[in-house]
Amino acid sequence: MVIVTHNGKFHADDAWAVAVLHILFPDAEIVRTREPARIEVADFAVDVGGIWDPAGGRFDHHQKGFDGARASGVPYASAGLVWREYGARCVAQLAAAHTGHRLEDDTAQQMAYAIDADIVQYLDLSDVGAARNAPGGYGMSAVVSGFNPNWLDEQRLGYGEAADAYRLAQFRKAMAFLTDVIVNSVKYRVGAILALAQVRQAETIENGRLLFLKNAALPWSSVVRKEMPKVLFVLSHSLSEDRYMLHTVPATVDSFDARADLPESWAGLRDADLAAVTGVPDAKFCHNGRFIAAAKSYEGAYAMARQALQAVDEGRTPLYGQGEAAATLP
Repeated sequence: MVIVTHNGKFHADDAWAVAVLHILFPDAEIVRTREPARIEVADFAVDVGGIWDPAGGRFDHHQKGFDGARASGVPYASAGLVWREYGARCVAQLAAAHTGHRLEDDTAQQMAYAIDADIVQYLDLSDVGAARNAPGGYGMSAVVSGFNPNWLDEQRLGYGEAADAYRLAQFRKAMAFLTDVIVNSVKYRVGAILALAQVRQAETIENGRLLFLKNAALPWSSVVRKEMPKVLFVLSHSLSEDRYMLHTVPATVDSFDARADLPESWAGLRDADLAAVTGVPDAKFCHNGRFIAAAKSYEGAYAMARQALQAVDEGRTPLYGQGEAAATLP
């Protein structure tokens, strides 16, 4: 099997598309060329060839008259064209390989849609010149572009087989980077699904305002925000660091505002300084932003949690919004 894409400078959309196909067909040869004869006989032609025909393995968007776009209006480049056809299959294969969890077809498709919305469409938008996807323009597309030889490399390499081999090696590095992105995106979403039941069944204490999780790595933020309106703080055990963490709960999905902050007097303190303020001997730190703190023991973190709740009750730590929004919280 042969996967063809264009030679010369590569972009995130063609590197992503080839990475997806290579995940599914790991033994396929990758050829970078613009020679029509080689493109014609390839099993897949990505971002080259002037044809969009998924059944024939053709995924180009440069041809005159191409008007492929998502229902949202976001246009397709080669990343989106390949992901549209193979995204769900790629998700299912990676979920099985990296989590041991077999997804239902509909679940795999929904994850593929989510990854498209979170990542792929921005690669396409960047490729067609419709968006910059990070402050300063240094988003994933720019990171991938950085794998291309720069002018000093071009001056050193010149033209020939050695130069082509170097460029292909750099393209494979970009593919490897994007493969890690895809794998991590799938693992995160599978983990979130598997974590739902554990978070929902976790112990609530202090009249339901404190949630205790036995594993701090569980992705809890979304389900707590959506389903547990009484919870103000989350106490969890960090297995990797063997300490206990105290987290605030995000009030909204798109801001850093919390339902309630940790006490102002804790901000930025560590070790003995934090212990002196809290009276907790094994207190470790409180972030200056007052959204996370830690203690070595459960007892210490629980004592800090109770102080944080007391500060809320006494009005020293206002609830989010302090007006109508606060009225919806206990």
